[in-house]
Amino acid sequence: MDSHGQYEQRVVWTVVGTGIGPLLLAATGEGLVNVVFHATGPVRDRALDRLASRLGTEPVEAPGAPLLIRAAEQLAAYFSGERHIFDLPLDWSLISGFNREVLRELATGVPYGTVIGYGRLAGRVGQPGAAQAVGMAMGANPLPVVVPCHRVVESDGGIGGFGGGLETKRQLLALEGVLPEPLF
Repeated sequence: MDSHGQYEQRVVWTVVGTGIGPLLLAATGEGLVNVVFHATGPVRDRALDRLASRLGTEPVEAPGAPLLIRAAEQLAAYFSGERHIFDLPLDWSLISGFNREVLRELATGVPYGTVIGYGRLAGRVGQPGAAQAVGMAMGANPLPVVVPCHRVVESDGGIGGFGGGLETKRQLLALEGVLPEPLF
């Protein structure tokens, strides 16, 4: 408790190496709250500042936190091809409304090794004309990889955008067998 008798939210974080580069993992008592691509130097620092601002507490580096260890282990298994489904509690507090609804549908309804179009995903949440809004939700995803926004593509077969960069999206889709591995 803080000095006013209120319970403070604790945010813990660590950076783990993966097949797509370093990922920052952050968690609260509710669950994994944030995954950030390319998490070195200024990118990591900006992400931690955003978390502090959004969650009202300074994140604490804690690589030994049980949930972070579990998340790191599951990510390692995912990148080695041994895990296709993440089994982690998620804290959805960084996203709300339509975006949260779309991301929850994505997390539960688009399995490993498959893709879905922006418009089709919009239809699944009852908003068939909201393909662009789905794209915005993907860009706002605070839990990429674990909530697989890389599986959302354009209806004409284009890869679409991606907050972690198109090469990262290609690598994730290749890992899942959706795209061929690059030749070089």
